Amino acid sequence: MSEEVKATESTENQAAPAEQSAPLKGIVGTKIGMTRVFTDDAKMVPVTVVSSDGVVVTQVKTQENDGYNAIQVGYEDVLERKISKAEAQHLSKKNVPLKRQLREFRVTDPSQFQIGQKVLASVFAKGDWLQVSGLSKGKGFAGVMKRHGFAGLPHSHGNGEYRRHPGTNGAQGPQHVLPGTRKAGHMGHVNKTEPKIEVVDVDVEKNLILLKGSIPGPNGNFVVLRPTSKKVSAGKPQQQAAAKAKAKK
Repeated sequence: MSEEVKATESTENQAAPAEQSAPLKGIVGTKIGMTRVFTDDAKMVPVTVVSSDGVVVTQVKTQENDGYNAIQVGYEDVLERKISKAEAQHLSKKNVPLKRQLREFRVTDPSQFQIGQKVLASVFAKGDWLQVSGLSKGKGFAGVMKRHGFAGLPHSHGNGEYRRHPGTNGAQGPQHVLPGTRKAGHMGHVNKTEPKIEVVDVDVEKNLILLKGSIPGPNGNFVVLRPTSKKVSAGKPQQQAAAKAKAKK
């Protein structure tokens, strides 16, 4: 067998290089829904599945050019007519696909990133703790009992018409209702952040992240995942309370 044939065969037998993810501690995605998984000790854990397929680096910001180090990522392919001209021009100049959602993550060394580089779910691993931000479910117009947990007026005879009334809320001094008073109004549809969510598992092939418990928003909601700065304490809440009480004594 000639050397040229051997060289050709060795090249064909080489495995394709694995897809490398940007070393970014942060990712965006879509809330798919909730399910459950079972641990090795046969415990059932409710989890929320987040899909982060199609996240790419759209801009690299440096201290010299922008005043700080950060990475901008884009998510969810979109038609040009459905985003602003400024966003379309910004992405077109970078030769990256048009994306509906753009978010920034601070980094210490931006030289590790390249425009167009993919960000995979492998940036997180089982056991990591994250803070998850998203738009909460909208509940429409709600009264004070549902919106703020008011007790309502006494449910006695002769008061059937005003049982869910907020009661008096004026002030005697300024003779008007003070700003910020809790009243009936639009409930939900605001940005919420869960400060401490544990990663139960990561499916690298399908770019799925399994988070313990629930996160803000309905299914199909856009969410942002970042490493948490909150201190992660071990043990059950009852044990934590007992430890704090013991420390005070």
